[in-house]
Amino acid sequence: MASLSNIAHLGVKELRSLYRDPVLFFFIILGFTFMVYVAGKGLSQELRNAAVAVVDEDQSPLSRRILDAFYEPYFQSPAPIRFADIDPDMDSGRYTFVLIFPPHFQRDVLNNQRPAIQLNIDATQMTQASLGANYISNIIDDEIADFTHRNLEPAAPAIRLNLRYRFNPTLTSTWFGGVMELSNLVTLLSIILTGAALIREREHGTLEHLLVMPLTPLEIMLAKVWAMALVVLVAAGLSLKVTVQGILGMPIAGSIPLYLACMAVFLFSTTSLGILLGTLVRSMPQLGLLTILLIMPLQMLSGTMTPFESMPEAVQIIMQLAPTTHFVRIAQAILYRGAGLAVVWPNVLAMIVIGGVFFVTTLSMFRLRLGAVR
Repeated sequence: MASLSNIAHLGVKELRSLYRDPVLFFFIILGFTFMVYVAGKGLSQELRNAAVAVVDEDQSPLSRRILDAFYEPYFQSPAPIRFADIDPDMDSGRYTFVLIFPPHFQRDVLNNQRPAIQLNIDATQMTQASLGANYISNIIDDEIADFTHRNLEPAAPAIRLNLRYRFNPTLTSTWFGGVMELSNLVTLLSIILTGAALIREREHGTLEHLLVMPLTPLEIMLAKVWAMALVVLVAAGLSLKVTVQGILGMPIAGSIPLYLACMAVFLFSTTSLGILLGTLVRSMPQLGLLTILLIMPLQMLSGTMTPFESMPEAVQIIMQLAPTTHFVRIAQAILYRGAGLAVVWPNVLAMIVIGGVFFVTTLSMFRLRLGAVR
């Protein structure tokens, strides 16, 4: 009971220290509100407002009909340009797509001669280039089929493809971006806060005060773990409810309490890792640099930015040892697909094992460092 009381009082001290640190406190608020919103709204993966130019050498009703089908908000109104202006305008980044209709385009279509339309794409805009090419191809096919319906016998399609989009039927990218940014912030802040708490003790000289008190390294470490994990857990829960559900309008399919419980298990790993980093470095700038080197691979290779299955097999094997990989899978399963504990328990178990290894390793390093300080 005395040990639990020590852990509780030390944890409250950590919360008070964090409250008196305006920079970190502001960073927490800014991250779980503005950054989650920006990741959802500002970093859209949808085709929107793409710049299109056209060289219409046919000037036929069919070519004008196709151009009239480029609607907002997907495309800007196609701008007519000369053939000689294609390269300069695309070199300057003025247009993402340039469509070229050859002479006698409509006549050749009606004569079933299959004329070629050239589409130049600025592929530096990768998302718009990929999506826009498919959009434009569908627009041209649909308009030609509708135009020639009264003149030619349309060919019967070989198959009829029925699409069913599950979990995100409107293909809204803000749903994915907001939740994945929330997962990234949970990882980043839990590591920084616990590492900064230990460095702050060392810089202020209060670590030596703790060492002369009847406290064990385990009690000191557990106090920092539960206090910083609680801050991140509460902030993430409020962000999920207010920013993701309220402002971004994402429907939560699964159980929020289950998601937060899994997050608590995940925070056990990341806070332990934060204390390990705080033990290894001597100052906040060093912690920041080391965190950048560690956080970037954890975020980029965990499935928050690219599909995990598209990565090289060796990377997939290595990332199975990272708790972020399992937490991202849990977040997607619960929040998007409405999965329960029966589905996510293997990932929860993996996080417990990884967190236990991190905690034991960190505790050993922490004891060695405290012994050196004594």
